[in-house]
Amino acid sequence: MSSDSVNGVSIAYDDVGADGPEPPLVLVHGHPFNRSMWSPQLEHFGRSGRRVIAPDLRGYGESTVVPGKTPLETFARDIASLLDNLGVDRFVLGGLSMGGQIVMEIHRLFPERIRGLLLADTAPQAETQEGRQSRNDTADRLLREGMTSHAHEVLPKMVTPANIRRLPAVAEHVLGMMRGTSPEGAAAALRGRAERPDYCETLECVAVPTLVVVGSDDKFTPIEDAQLMHKLVQGSTLAVIEGAGHMPNLERPAEFNEALRIFLHSILGER
Repeated sequence: MSSDSVNGVSIAYDDVGADGPEPPLVLVHGHPFNRSMWSPQLEHFGRSGRRVIAPDLRGYGESTVVPGKTPLETFARDIASLLDNLGVDRFVLGGLSMGGQIVMEIHRLFPERIRGLLLADTAPQAETQEGRQSRNDTADRLLREGMTSHAHEVLPKMVTPANIRRLPAVAEHVLGMMRGTSPEGAAAALRGRAERPDYCETLECVAVPTLVVVGSDDKFTPIEDAQLMHKLVQGSTLAVIEGAGHMPNLERPAEFNEALRIFLHSILGER
């Protein structure tokens, strides 16, 4: 683990593999997780020689916790500044769930830096009024009660019930990330995410290769959301990971990695 100071906070990150002809792969975790959710991808692609960078967002993991409200733009600028410090100008950028929305925000702000996009189990629409109220209510609850009860409640939506039984180590990993997240950091992200903009228009302007991935049994961001992004991004590829919920990179890592491998190779015209 390494850390760097950006925008007044300390950002922890993993940086594996080595620089080569391929653009680095930057992976953004979802809520309420940390960079360890990308462990199968760090290991697989780092071992293959590609440079992979996975930060802990502010408020999560080993990065600085900042109470209050953290807009997606703040997360996006943190990542851009970290990559500046690491000497990374252009990169392939991927994210899951909230991480995917942060990816869309980075693309909105810095499209010229992106060589390719991975949008996994995420959605581009602005939050609804009901959704805004729900996120703020959940933020209040996390500050009152902590993470444990909420983590146990949402686990069957993060990981399919069948995979909770079949893959207990994965379920424990996901539950542990959620329980270990700072309530203050999680609440700040929820309040910021409640005010997110609509990214449908900017997705129509994406001019780089894009892979859209979704678990076939995702309850948070169902296949319809993935199909919408696939339709918006001209020339994009859609991969549905069968037997996975909201965390296909952990529930079905071999299938997820293969879809990502093919996509990454296509960016360089490799076969």
